[in-house]
Amino acid sequence: MNTIQDRIPLSNGTSIPCVGFGTWKTPAAEATSAVLAALEAGYRHIDTATAYGNEQAVGEALRQSKVSREDIFLTTKLWNPDQGYETTLSACDKSLSALQTDYIDLYLIHWPHDRKYFDDWQQKNLETWRAFEELYKAGKVRAIGLSNFRPRHIENIRQNCDIMPMVDQIEFHPGMPQEETVAFCRACDMVIEGWSPLGSGRIFDVPEMQTLAEKYGKSIAQICLRWAVQHGVVPLPKSVTPSRIRQNAEIFDFSLDASDMSLLDGLTACGWSGLDPDDLVY
Repeated sequence: MNTIQDRIPLSNGTSIPCVGFGTWKTPAAEATSAVLAALEAGYRHIDTATAYGNEQAVGEALRQSKVSREDIFLTTKLWNPDQGYETTLSACDKSLSALQTDYIDLYLIHWPHDRKYFDDWQQKNLETWRAFEELYKAGKVRAIGLSNFRPRHIENIRQNCDIMPMVDQIEFHPGMPQEETVAFCRACDMVIEGWSPLGSGRIFDVPEMQTLAEKYGKSIAQICLRWAVQHGVVPLPKSVTPSRIRQNAEIFDFSLDASDMSLLDGLTACGWSGLDPDDLVY
């Protein structure tokens, strides 16, 4: 990978840019300008979700941008209250309308339903996945996947699906490498995306990160993003500041050596969000 526009192949023959631009916690009032700044900086992979409340603002950025829709890889996510077959189909149509597009490049189930909420959680997830397969076959979405699914959630779908998930988007940053989930997904030919790649901001206070930033002459954010890319994970940094948006894209002119990768792999307590698919409140 040499630029943020270089792509990683998905199992269905499409491909995904190796770095995305995230919009989690970006207010709608700021999302349009932030996405426009990202596209101007060279990003071609934009990530949003119904739960973020900014799909319409993201869609407006795509409408205003001089970058053609065909060159943009657009992801959004189904919110859990909309899970179920018919409700998923309806929710996707609403997202398409808000985003002002007739297709989504990647559609994800935002969080797995789990036994904490439903005795029949496996069936709930499968009903939703059946709708995802229909949306994929209809061409409304170009690729389908999951978000925050752990191996047992994925296995439920794997054993009962016609089309395997192509992606799992999980929290991924130094201190939270999620080795078990990453290994399981790779065994299933699924690409890993990493949300909160900067550890919800708390990573900046970790002494080891400061030392590496000085060693490489890069920002702590750039060190985190480079670590993810070298692990073959697609990071999704977010910012509303144009200079930081540009800086986060400048991670292809250096590499972390093996010892520093190992150091980062071994860090702990570096900014976990606290969001847990086994204990989720929504």
